[in-house]
Amino acid sequence: MMTAILFALLAGLSVGALLYALFQPRIAMEKNAKSRLTQMKGAETDAVSKRAARDRVAEVAKRRRNLQASLKAVDDKQKAHSKATNKASIEKQIAQAGLALSMTGFVLLSIGAGLLSFLLAVLFGLSLLVALGAGIVGGYGLPRLILSRLRKRRQLAFIEEFANAVDLIVRGIKSGLPLNDTMRMIASEAKEPVRSEFKRVVEAQQMGLSTAEAVDRLYQNMPLSETNFFSIVISIQAQAGGNLSEALGNLSRVLRERKKMKMKIQAMSMEAKASGGIIGALPVVVAVLVWLTTPDYIAVLFTSLTGQMILAASAFWMAVGVFVMKRMIAFDF
Repeated sequence: MMTAILFALLAGLSVGALLYALFQPRIAMEKNAKSRLTQMKGAETDAVSKRAARDRVAEVAKRRRNLQASLKAVDDKQKAHSKATNKASIEKQIAQAGLALSMTGFVLLSIGAGLLSFLLAVLFGLSLLVALGAGIVGGYGLPRLILSRLRKRRQLAFIEEFANAVDLIVRGIKSGLPLNDTMRMIASEAKEPVRSEFKRVVEAQQMGLSTAEAVDRLYQNMPLSETNFFSIVISIQAQAGGNLSEALGNLSRVLRERKKMKMKIQAMSMEAKASGGIIGALPVVVAVLVWLTTPDYIAVLFTSLTGQMILAASAFWMAVGVFVMKRMIAFDF
């Protein structure tokens, strides 16, 4: 019995060894082929991954070059605009002040103001030379000073409302409206002077200009840092793409923070402004009081040539002092 069992085991082992000897090369060949196939698939996957990585790096580099080129173009454009803004003509300043006045009308008003100043100086008994100087100041300096004041006041009113207009654009874009539609909403619903300025932008778009070019005209008509920022954001987004609502949202926060900082600085510099106003007004107040109490004592300044020259020199140096004090307490943003 044990002999039969051992014989069966030995026979089985012999058959198994024979089968292994017959099929082992084929099994090894299939194993090697499977290993080589796995390696080839891994190599192909690595090649695809490397190719995709190279494509991503190339795309990022391309976007970076495009963004740098866009920023350089925008910077060059802003430098050109700054030069043009600093040398704005009287006609351009009239448009920026929002006045419905032609250049001819401004010239006529300047001539009228000069003649009126000259006649008033003559009526007060001043010499012909001083009256001529008063006419030049009244005809050339006074109209430009008033125009500058009106222009500045309109720009301040624009800054007050501009942040709300940017917020309206952000909400419109987030709700799915195109940028052009949000600008039309501002042109019809915002407060002045934002409404009229955006109306010009919409009209420029209707004439065939692109959005970036139309917004660029907004900076030309309202040369402020705020409109400059807005123009830069729109230009970069048009050339390089990006999340416009997020960029404009950041711009809105920057505008509001600038406004808060400006108000804080105005509050801190109010004491210096009050001191400058008192110092500048003190000579005039003293002269008026002396004229009311002892007019004969001060009349020599108006009747004699020497007194008139002293008055002119005093007025000049007082103007220089007021200008210096104003520049000392003025802050740019």
